[in-house]
Amino acid sequence: MPKMKTKAGAKKRFKLTGSGKIKRKHAFKSHILTKKGTKQKRNLTKTGLVNKADVPNVKAQLCI
Repeated sequence: MPKMKTKAGAKKRFKLTGSGKIKRKHAFKSHILTKKGTKQKRNLTKTGLVNKADVPNVKAQLCI
């Protein structure tokens, strides 16, 4: 069998932490920022963790 390939989109969007959790960035921070408040933009800058319901799908895409 050939090797499994990781999904290129997932490779760019997700990183593994030291404890095995999956880090992600928030959406809605790329454009049309004038109508968003300063607090919302600041909180969107921070990284978050993938929800535990989505972890199996992301791990399958990353071939972990």
